[in-house]
Amino acid sequence: MSKGQDRLSALMARGAAFLGAETAILAGAMSWVSERNLVAAVSNAGGFGVIACGAMTPALLDAEIAGTKALTDRPFGVNLITMHPDLIDLIDMCAKHGVGHVVLAGGLPPGGAIDRIKASGAKVICFAPAMALAKKLIRSGVDALVIEGMEAGGHIGPVSTSVLAQEMLPEIAGTLPVFVAGGIGRGEAIAGYLEMGAAGVQLGTRFVCAHESIAHPAFKKAFLRASARDAVASVQIDARLPVIPVRALKNASTELFTAKQREVAGSLDEGKVAMAEAQLQIEHYWAGALRRAVIDGDVENGSVMAGQSVGMVTKEEPTTEIIATLLSQAAAALESRAAF
Repeated sequence: MSKGQDRLSALMARGAAFLGAETAILAGAMSWVSERNLVAAVSNAGGFGVIACGAMTPALLDAEIAGTKALTDRPFGVNLITMHPDLIDLIDMCAKHGVGHVVLAGGLPPGGAIDRIKASGAKVICFAPAMALAKKLIRSGVDALVIEGMEAGGHIGPVSTSVLAQEMLPEIAGTLPVFVAGGIGRGEAIAGYLEMGAAGVQLGTRFVCAHESIAHPAFKKAFLRASARDAVASVQIDARLPVIPVRALKNASTELFTAKQREVAGSLDEGKVAMAEAQLQIEHYWAGALRRAVIDGDVENGSVMAGQSVGMVTKEEPTTEIIATLLSQAAAALESRAAF
């Protein structure tokens, strides 16, 4: 083992031990993409796969977890959306299967959710796009945090990954494991964040074009053709309807989302729906638009969610190769730095 590999193993030790994986590389949960095949492939390759529950019913999640277990005996997690109306039942489904790590996304978890997950023996991972939220979540008893910058695909916050890492790692990385996410496409960046105090990293976009990903060939082709500037954030058109921006490849669906916002805002104005229902309608819109692109291959009218690292996705390859390449790049970077 080289000095770079030794150093990488040492820097990843805390995160890998927390995940129960060989490496501290989390695969970001992407609706319709992060299902049993890709999740199991990532875990089998030494990373940590995460099922994207998204809008699944408890019965569908039950089948997905069972299906993933049939493909791997390695640890994997489940990502749950905090605004899901069946959140408690989904938490209980994870407990039924003995899922060791539950990732909560989409805002501050409702009261009792964290305690319910921990009562099952599972570890809780939450997203913290701001220091104030990170400290609140730490007080709530979460076991690890993901700090994700605006370069990421899907739902994003307003601050870049590099700024979040500089601001938050020195303050909280000593308290609990922190995984950095957003715009990471090469191992050199992984090495840098580990040296800054991160326990590990999370990548989503980099795994979309894995051989094991069930994403439609047209969806993968869109990734292979895209550059960083093609992955743009959606625009909120009505301040009364707070919509979390979504980063995706620019296409006709960008305009469709604008129309959907107007429709939902109109219903809100007329008193036909409450704010919570309005936001849920937006979430369901994204779930449907994403399915059209990922599963059906309609990359013009569906949502092609992608992070700005999409330009670094240049070929379809096995998950084992993706992780091996990232680790090799990270070790080489650490080796070269040690030489000076």
